[in-house]
Amino acid sequence: MTWRPWERVARPGRDEAGVTSALTRTAARPTLSGMSSEVNIESHVARIERDGYTIIEGAIDDALLSSLRDDLERIERDEGVRPAENIFEGTRTVRIYNLLARGKVFESVPVHDSVLPVVERVLDRGCLVSSVSSIAIDPGEAAQPLHADDQVIPLPRPHVPIVCNTMWAVTDFTAENGATRLVPGSHRRDRAPEFGEPVETIAAEMRRGSVLVFHGSLWHGGGANTTAERRVGLAMNYCAGWMRQQENQQLGIPLDVARGFGPRLRKLCGFGLYRALIGHIDRCSPVDLLDDAGRRVVVGVIGG
Repeated sequence: MTWRPWERVARPGRDEAGVTSALTRTAARPTLSGMSSEVNIESHVARIERDGYTIIEGAIDDALLSSLRDDLERIERDEGVRPAENIFEGTRTVRIYNLLARGKVFESVPVHDSVLPVVERVLDRGCLVSSVSSIAIDPGEAAQPLHADDQVIPLPRPHVPIVCNTMWAVTDFTAENGATRLVPGSHRRDRAPEFGEPVETIAAEMRRGSVLVFHGSLWHGGGANTTAERRVGLAMNYCAGWMRQQENQQLGIPLDVARGFGPRLRKLCGFGLYRALIGHIDRCSPVDLLDDAGRRVVVGVIGG
C-alpha cells in the first residue's frame, strides 16, 4: 500500500498540533495595497519569521494576471509542454521553466514592487532570482510530497534565510484545487521532512492576484486537485546573493534578451556583484561585458 501524506490535509483553522492557521485571521493579515508602507513590509517579514510564510493579498493587478496566463498558454501550446513522469513534479502538473527567456511579460515578475521589498527584507537587497517557473495543477493530480526548498543545502538547521520563495496565484487557490500545503513554523525545525512522513498541513487558500511568500526551510508541497478546473501558479523564487541559483540564469537567458532587462532585473539575474566583490570578472562587473561598454575595475576601488 502506498503512503499518501496528502490524504491528511487539515483545512485552515486549527490543526491537530494546535497551531492556528494565519490564513483564518483575515483581519490580522497585512495587505500590500500600500506596499510603500514600512509598517506593511515589516508586518509581512515578522509573519515569515514567526510562521514561515505570509500572504500578500491583492498584490497583482488583473491585467498582468491575464497577460501572464495568456503567455503561459501560448508557451504550453507552441512548445508542446507536457507533465513530467515523476511524483515530485507531478504526472498531471504542467511546469514551464526558465520563463525569463520565454516572454517579455515575465520580466515584470521578479521586480514587482508589491513583492520584492518583502523578499529583500528576508534576504537582503543583494538577493538573486533563483528560478521563475509556472505550476499548473490539473484535475486528478495527487498532492506533492512535502519538502523544504533549501533541503539540498548542507547547512545545520535551523539557519538564517538563504532562500525566499513566492507563489503567485494566477487563479484562485483553494484546498480542493491544489493550494500549496504548509506546515506553519516548520522552518524552525532542525531537519527537513522525511519522504512520506505523516505531517498535518494547512492549505494556503488565496484569491487570484494574491502572493504567498515563504521561508526556504518551510515544509510545504502542492496540494491535490479534486476539482474539474486547473489551478495555475507562478513560482518566483529568490536566493541569497552568494548562493548558486536553482536555474542558471546567465546561461539559460540569451544575452540579447538579458541586454533588454532593466538595471534591477539584471542584478537580480546575476549580472552584477554581491557586496562589490562576489561574481566579478577580472575585478570588473559582468554588466560591463553584457553591454560591451568596456571594462571598469570596481573590485577594491575605494568609493567605487
